[in-house]
This record gives sequence, C-alpha cells and structure tokens, in this order.
Amino acid sequence: MVSRAGATLSVGVLVATLGAAGLEAQAKSTWDGVFSKTQAGRGGALYQAECASCHGPQLGGIDAAPALVGGRFASNWNGVIIADMVDRIRISMPQNAPGKLSRQQVTDVLAYILSRNGFPAGDKELPRQAGFQRAIAYSAYKSGGPGAP
Repeated sequence: MVSRAGATLSVGVLVATLGAAGLEAQAKSTWDGVFSKTQAGRGGALYQAECASCHGPQLGGIDAAPALVGGRFASNWNGVIIADMVDRIRISMPQNAPGKLSRQQVTDVLAYILSRNGFPAGDKELPRQAGFQRAIAYSAYKSGGPGAP
C-alpha cells in the first residue's frame, strides 16, 4: 500500500514531467511555418508604405538603416524570441513616428520580413499576442541543416 505522502509525491512528479513535455512540444522556430502567405502579403504592403523609404524596397537597407535580409540580419536576431522582435520594432519604428503601427501591423510586417528571409509559410497566421509569440524563436539555421550549431 502506498502512503498518502508517496502518492502525492508521485502525482507531483507526473504532473511536472507532463508539464515540461508540454512546454517542449509548444516551442517553435521560424522554420515551423509560423506565418501565412496572406499575412506576409499584408505585411509586404505595410512594409512598402511604412518601412521601405529607410530600409529599401528590397529590404537591403539604405544609409544608416540596416538590411532586413541576409547574413548580418540573421546573425543579429538568431535565438531571439519573436515577441521581443515585435516589441523592438513596435517601440522604435517607423523612425519618424515610433509606435505608430499596431501590434497586429508589426506582426504582419515581421511575417513579410520572415518570408523574404526564406522562412516557410504555414497554414496559420503568426498570432499578434505576445504570449503566443514567446513560444517562437528566430532561428537563423534550420535544425540539423548546413551551418546549424
């Protein structure tokens, strides 16, 4: 017969184990199709209207505004949580009117930037809520692919 303390401990260990497994299963990267093509399209239109004058129509950067595609961009953001990327963009861009864009608009622009960096689109949109975005990391390298750590 199992004592009450032993049963409680066993249930606690089981819950902790299942909880950790659930968190691991929820973690995603930018390689997991975390935005839709439709969302990237909306983001592209917003990008051209709000961002291209500084970052260039092809995201290549102009003068002091950095490129939003390529190796340097990937290296700078590798490992960063998507929610942090959205917050950084939202509070600092566009440069002439920081905070002008809503969280949804910035999320759409980020979907466009991800698409232009070669990340695959999926069936669902990248959610605008920070809580969901915290479960997704920008990963410059596909797991197990060339250049992956």
